[in-house]
Amino acid sequence: QVQLVESGGGLVQAGGSLRLSCAASGRTFSSYTMGWFRQAPGKEREFVSRISTNGRTTYYTDSVKGRFTISRDNAKNTVYLQMNSLEPEDTAIYYCAADPPPYRSSWSSWGQGTQVTVSS
Repeated sequence: QVQLVESGGGLVQAGGSLRLSCAASGRTFSSYTMGWFRQAPGKEREFVSRISTNGRTTYYTDSVKGRFTISRDNAKNTVYLQMNSLEPEDTAIYYCAADPPPYRSSWSSWGQGTQVTVSS
């Protein structure tokens, strides 16, 4: 298991930007596919983005394509989510998660979440 701690959330106006960070400790960070999820009030948790172990392959849910960018720094055991052109609909608690080999989206480790609030 890897331990995850998110940071970087906050309150921002629509059109603004935030960068979320997720610091990992424990077992080898570079062996995990990493992902970001979010949960808005009254809604189920949803997938936002994921990144492969070497950072070369990324996926995004349609609603954030072109606005969010996921990246990772394996030397720093950290994954990032750069969020631009934020919309009120992006308001949610954002969680990072780790998917161990064989990468079947088991998402075995989760952080505690960081709140993102976008005002209109």
